[in-house]
Order: sequence, then C-alpha cells, then structure tokens
Amino acid sequence: MLTEIIDSSVGWFHFITAILAMVSGTIVLLNKKGTTFHKRVGYTYVQSMIFMNVSSFFIINFDGFSIFHFFAIISLLSIIGGMLPTIKKKNNWLAYHFYFMNWSVVGLYCAFWAEVGTRFVNNMKDFWWMVALATFVTAFIGSIIINKQAKKLNLK
Repeated sequence: MLTEIIDSSVGWFHFITAILAMVSGTIVLLNKKGTTFHKRVGYTYVQSMIFMNVSSFFIINFDGFSIFHFFAIISLLSIIGGMLPTIKKKNNWLAYHFYFMNWSVVGLYCAFWAEVGTRFVNNMKDFWWMVALATFVTAFIGSIIINKQAKKLNLK
C-alpha cells in the first residue's frame, strides 16, 4: 500500500526521515532533559528534521510552492531557534531551546495529520476540517505535556 502512496525516491527519503524524526522527537519530548541520552537522541531528531524539511522542497504536489513548503520553512526556523541557544548559551538559553524544540515536535505531529489528510481524504472541504481539528487536539495535548515539563524544569 505504501508504494501506491509514495511514488519516488525523494518521497521515500522524506517518509523515512519523517518517521525517524517522529520517533526520536517523541523520545526526547517524554524523557529526562540534559542527559547524554537526551543529547544523542536530540541530535538524531535535529538531523532527521533537517533532512525531512529539505527533502520536502523536492516534492511538488500542488503545482509549485505550497502551504506545506511554507510550514517546512517554519519548521526549519524552529530547529534553528532551538539549536542556536545551545551553542551560544546566553540569556535564558535553556528556555529558548526547550520551547522551540518541544513545539517543533508538536508541529511535526500536526504536519503528520496534514499528510494523512492529503493521502486519505478525497474531499478538500473535509480535508481542512479534519486537519484543523487534528491540529488543535495535537497542539492542546502538546501544550499540556510541554507546560508540565516546563514546570518541572522551573522554566515557567
């Protein structure tokens, strides 16, 4: 069934890096922060996100640049926003890293619902409602998890 949905090597690369990003991002989101394990899995997340986002620009489904490419740019900016503070380590760097990276994972899951919608919903009217609802629920659950962990880390 996947071979009917993914019809190019770029599509396969994008799919595999997206799955890797979802798994590694979830692991980082749900585990203790600042450990060697966190850093290793976090770098896997960052690399897979970069590869996934860059590969998205080689996938043209809507006759050129689309809203999905726009959100790939936003996603890349969130990765940069999350990683720069870890390099500079200035002025509340941990909070910037924490929020940018955690919301990056939530955004990835929101993008997952949009991708599911493009593959399995035939009516565009239904597509937008399904994606909006799934995105809202995903962001709501993500905010609960992020705020709970921010409290534990005294970032609130």
